[in-house]
Amino acid sequence: MRPILQIDAGSVSYSAAYAWQRDLHDRRTAKQIPDVLLLLEHPHVFSLGRGFRPGHLLSDPADLRRRGIEIHEADRGGSITYHGPGQLVAYPVVDLRTDEAGHPDVIKYLRLLEGATLATVSDFGIGACLRPGLTGIWVGKDKLAAIGVNVSRGVTKHGAAINVSTDLEYFSWMIACGIPDAGVTSMERELGHCVPLRFVASTLAGHLAALLGRRLEAGTLEDLGLKLGPDELSDRLPQGAGTHG
Repeated sequence: MRPILQIDAGSVSYSAAYAWQRDLHDRRTAKQIPDVLLLLEHPHVFSLGRGFRPGHLLSDPADLRRRGIEIHEADRGGSITYHGPGQLVAYPVVDLRTDEAGHPDVIKYLRLLEGATLATVSDFGIGACLRPGLTGIWVGKDKLAAIGVNVSRGVTKHGAAINVSTDLEYFSWMIACGIPDAGVTSMERELGHCVPLRFVASTLAGHLAALLGRRLEAGTLEDLGLKLGPDELSDRLPQGAGTHG
C-alpha cells in the first residue's frame, strides 16, 4: 500500500499554500515524493475558481481588502468561496494515475473527496448529505463543506474545506460557490458546541487515506523542504494532534 504523508501545517497564507501545492504537484508528477495531504487553516481570503463571475462577489474588492480579506484567483473548479480561521482546509496532492498512460477518473476522485468529508462530519454526529448535481456536503440547503479540485498530468491540487467553527458572516459578502439559493453552515452551528479543529483534521485524514487505499504516515513541512516566509508564520497544531498522536 502506497503511503500518504499527513502534514498538519497550522495557519498558512493562501499564497504560500498555493505555492506549496504547485511545488508538490511538480515533484509528485515526477515521482520524486509520495502522495501528500496538507491540512491547514487560512487567514481571511476569498478564493475565485474557474467558474467565478463578477456578480458572485457582493462587496467592493477594495472594501474587502480594507477589512483584511485577501482575494486570490485559483486554478480549481467552482466559483467563489471563503477560507478563514475555524475552517479546516485539506489539500491532497495525490497521483491518481493507475498505469503508464495515466487516465485518472476525476469524477470518481470528486466523489471520493465527498465521501471522506461526509464520513468525517457523520463521525461527529452531523446528518449531512449530498445534493444531486452539486458538489460539496450539505445540511439541507446549507453548505457545510466546499470541494473544488484541479487534476493535471494525473496529479491533484486543491481539495476540501470544512466549516468547523467558521465565522459565517464572511459568506454574506458573496454568492457562495455561485449558487444563489445556497446557505452556509458550520459544525459548531449544527452541533451547538465547538469541536477542536485538530480532531476533525485527524478524522478526515483517516477517511481520506482509507478511501484512496493509502497508508497514512505523519510528516512535517521540513520533510518536504517547505518553508514559510517571515510574514507567513504558521501556528502549528499541537504535537500529537494528528492521527498518530
